[in-house]
Formats: sequence, structure tokens, C-alpha cells
Amino acid sequence: MDFVEKRLTQRAKRGDREAFAELIEIYKDKIFQLAYRMVGNRQDAEDIAQETFLRVYANLHSYDDSYKFSTWIYRIATNLCIDRGRKKRPDFSLDEETEPGQGMDWYSRLSSSEKTPEDKVVTQELQETVQGALSQLQPKYRSIMILRYIEDLSLQEISDIVKLPITTIKTRIHRGREALRSKLRLM
Repeated sequence: MDFVEKRLTQRAKRGDREAFAELIEIYKDKIFQLAYRMVGNRQDAEDIAQETFLRVYANLHSYDDSYKFSTWIYRIATNLCIDRGRKKRPDFSLDEETEPGQGMDWYSRLSSSEKTPEDKVVTQELQETVQGALSQLQPKYRSIMILRYIEDLSLQEISDIVKLPITTIKTRIHRGREALRSKLRLM
């Protein structure tokens, strides 16, 4: 993947729109998921993902090929999420998570190899509980926890994204886990 990304970024830097479209295709879901986990709101996550790609396109000429493209794009998205959190006070909606008509055709989703409906509900409730606890963490801990445990990035990659030393990353992971643990106990 790194070789493919490197070729795509080189082509995109030369103005190849198809190469840039391929980069968007590779990262659109990852960036949306990162943003959604950080801001907890589908509309804001879509806006952040779109803004991320706009900034990537506008600043592609300044991208340094010696760094992984994923590190660069995650840094942009993470910074946009943190900025959004600073500008906007949290708003809570009891019905925000349920969106009727969004792929809820149960008959097409059930098959013998899938989890039972009860298992799906339990899994969804657990994911919502963890997402709720994550959304209550301070942004400096939330971003690190998402990058480490959900995006499964290495400490070095996280360090490159947030521009902090690895020792600080380790400290924030430890404190983030403790904060998450105490939030989950209260839920």
C-alpha cells in the first residue's frame, strides 16, 4: 500500500486528478470514522472529512514524501476535529444516533453466518457506551485514544500526527485509559 500511495501522491502533486480521486477513495471512510469518533456527530464528521480533503488538495504541493501520507492526512483531520471542538460547545440529542432508513433492511442483513439480532444489539450497545465515554474525554486524550486503539496506529505514527514526543503520547494513553475506565464505571 505504501508504494501505491507514494505513486498516487506523486501523480497527484503533478496535477493528476484521477490519482487524487484514488487517494480520496482509499481514505474517505477512515477519515470519516476518525472524525465521527472524535466529534460524535455524523454531520460534523462529514464536514470535517470534506474539509480534510479540501486542505489536502490545496496543500498537496507542500506534502513531504519522506513522511507517510497517512500520517499527514490523519494530522490534518485530527487538527480539524480539535479545532471544531474548541469552536463549538457540545450539543446533545437523544435521537441523533438513530437514523431511520439508513441500511436497516433486517432481512437482507440476516444470514446464518452473521451474529444473531440479540448479539448485534449487545455489540451496538457496547459500541455506543464506549463511544459515549470517549466523547466525554478531553480532546487531547480522546484523539490519542482513537488513533491508538481504534485506528491502531503505532506510537511513532501518533507522535508524527499530533507533533508530540512519544513519552507524552504514552502519558496521554495512560491517563486517557484511566479517564475512560472511570467514565465507563459511571455508565
